[in-house]
Formats: sequence, structure tokens, C-alpha cells
Amino acid sequence: MNGKDARSLSAEAQEALRMRAVDYYLACGNKSQTARAFGVSRQAVTGWARRYQEGGRRALRKKPQGRPKGGKKLKPWQMAHTAKAVTDKCPDQLKLPFMLWTRESVRDLIQRRFGVHLGLSTVGRYLRRWGFTPQKPLRRAYEQNPALVRRWLEQEYPRILRRAKRHKAQINWCDEMGLRSDHSAGTTYGRRGKTPVIPGTGKRFGCNMISAITNHGTLRFRVFKDRFCAEVFIEFLRRLVKQSGRKVLLIVDRHPVHTSKRARKWMEDHRAEIDLFFLPGYSPDLNPDEYLNQDVKANAVGRRRPGDQQEMMDTLRSYLWSTQQRPDIVQNYFQAKPVRYAAA
Repeated sequence: MNGKDARSLSAEAQEALRMRAVDYYLACGNKSQTARAFGVSRQAVTGWARRYQEGGRRALRKKPQGRPKGGKKLKPWQMAHTAKAVTDKCPDQLKLPFMLWTRESVRDLIQRRFGVHLGLSTVGRYLRRWGFTPQKPLRRAYEQNPALVRRWLEQEYPRILRRAKRHKAQINWCDEMGLRSDHSAGTTYGRRGKTPVIPGTGKRFGCNMISAITNHGTLRFRVFKDRFCAEVFIEFLRRLVKQSGRKVLLIVDRHPVHTSKRARKWMEDHRAEIDLFFLPGYSPDLNPDEYLNQDVKANAVGRRRPGDQQEMMDTLRSYLWSTQQRPDIVQNYFQAKPVRYAAA
């Protein structure tokens, strides 16, 4: 054999070389001698011998070269079916071992339903063609009742709107939340492979906030240390009614404080000034005030490290006061798609 590189041979010539080399090795039993005889490396002979032992002469045959032609493709109806499944369902609802739609989960769905095995890159191209992009999902409780949500959007909230116009009342959306000193949001730059460390006090403390907003850009709030209870809620309602100067229609979730006996008794005694309405259960995504909460957590608390509880509360009040002066910011909370129904 001459010293020509075997990789430059045609596929048919390479197949013939492998066959002859393996036959020679089986006859002499010496890999080094075989390699010298055929002008190839000892490692090549070892690999061919292993392939022969595992799959016989068929394993030595040539394989298709270059990019596959006419690879497996989905039919139009299969593409439509898959796109609808990704849009309407979560993987676990289809008994797939995934929580989110990824290329792997879509690939497995296609394999299970149509018996078509696609590579991940092919699945990615299909997803892009169908208009899907990687996104951070919103969280929604399993317990949420879609029928009650539809009823709220189609019947109950329009009824509240009509009531507000009839009584010239102001619709307020209310919510509460707790804040912790160790909450953080966003990212920070650091050396690759070295996670940055943010210094701060080892003491944990927090405070609470209750707020109410309108789609006209009005924000009212209270920051407090104690736990949220009926007394705190009622005091906030007193201030809300006084500052509004007209009847208030207040929309809240079904927190136990909102439905407590003391709160219901106070509402009955002040029915001429305020009415209370409840969102469907497990539906915080329908409350625009949740977007104020996210704003506060991300920008007033999550990016700063307070030294003590008082500093934390002062920072929070300062941020909320500045937001009060920007009705356009409050109105923007109503532009998110899940709560856009409340913008008008």
C-alpha cells in the first residue's frame, strides 16, 4: 500500500479497504502488521475489528455521506395539531414528564403522537416557523376556575362598570403584600465563574403594604409593621373613602381579612360610601394592583439592601410617593394583557 490517506478514497473504496483489512487481521491476528500492510493506523484497525465483532460485515459497509436528503417532515395537519397543543396545553396536561414547553418536550410530543422522530434543531426550526419564541411564563393556579373567570369578565365586571356610572362612583383595585429585607431582583455583573456576593445584614426583617389604584392613575397606600388584620383593613378603607370624596367600588381578592365578620359589619354600616366586590378565586392575574406589587418588589426593595426595618419602610414610602405623582405609571399597570379589560 502506498502512503495515500484512506480518507481521500471514495466511499466504495473505503468500504473495500475495511473488508480486506479485517479479513487480513482475522487471518494473521496482529493489528500492527495489518496496519502496516494496508497503510492505515493501528487505531483504525482496532475500530474496524470492533465494529465487525459487534455487527458483522454489515457494520463495515459504507454509510450515507453528506446532509440527509428528504428527511422526515411533518405533514400540514400534524404541524397544526402540534402548534395547537403547545398553545392550549401544558406538557404535564398531556402526560409528558415536563412542566414547560421546550424543544425536548415538543419532540417527545411529536414522537408519541405521530411516531416521527425529529432532531432538536429541526423542532426548533418548526417552532420558529409557527411563531413560537422562548418566554418566561406567567404562573396560574391549578385551582382557578375558567368558567368563573369568564363570568367575571363577561358579566360581573361589566355590571360593576354600569353601577359605577349610575352612582358616579370610583372603581378601586386593592391588594396587600409582605416585603422582606433579603428579597433581591435583577442581575449584577461579575467575573465568569465567580458568583458575585452582595453584602448585607444577617438580620431578617420586613414590613407590609396595602394599596389601591384606579385606571385614572390614582394610587393610595399604607405601609405598616404589624400583620395584616381586620383593623388595618378597616382603617385603610376609612382613609380611602375620605380621600376619594365620592362612593368607592372596591375590588379585592378573597383574603380571609376581606371576608371577616368585622370587615363585613363595617361595610354594612358604610354601604352608602363603599361597596366591596370579590375577584374569582385563585385569580391574582386579574388584579391590576398586582403589577404595582411587582414594580415595588423589583425596583423599591429588590435592588437595594436596607440596613433596618425603618430604612426599608422609608424607602418604600418614598418610592410610592413618587409613583403617586406619575399617574401615567399607574395607568400603565392596566395595559398588561391579563388586566387590559379594566383599563376603560
